[in-house]
Amino acid sequence: MGLIWEISLPEFLFVTVILGGGAAWLAGRAIAGAWEPAWKAAVWMVPLACAVRFIHFALFSGSLLTLHFLLVDLAILVGLALLGHRVTTARKMVRQYPWLYEPSGPLSWRPRR
Repeated sequence: MGLIWEISLPEFLFVTVILGGGAAWLAGRAIAGAWEPAWKAAVWMVPLACAVRFIHFALFSGSLLTLHFLLVDLAILVGLALLGHRVTTARKMVRQYPWLYEPSGPLSWRPRR
C-alpha cells in the first residue's frame, strides 16, 4: 500500500490513469470544443473521480470513502482534463484564426508575424 494507490500498481494505472484519465482527456477536449473555460473541465472531474473511486471499490476491493485516495484520483483527472483542454484550445485557435495565430508548441500559440 502506497501513498498514491491502495491497490496494486497495475490496477491503479488501469482504472485511474487509463480509464479515468482517458475519460478526463476526452471531457477536457469536449469542453474546449464548446469554447468553455478550463475551470469547467476541472469542476466536471469531481463526479468522474467519484466514479473512479467506485470502480476501485467495486472491482478491486479498494476503499470507497477515503478522502486521501479520492484527492489523488481527482488530482490526476484534473491534470489530464486541463491538458486535453489546453491542447484542444491551442489547435482550435490556430485552425480557426490562421491569419492571426501560428502554433508555438503543442500547448500554445503566438501572434503571426
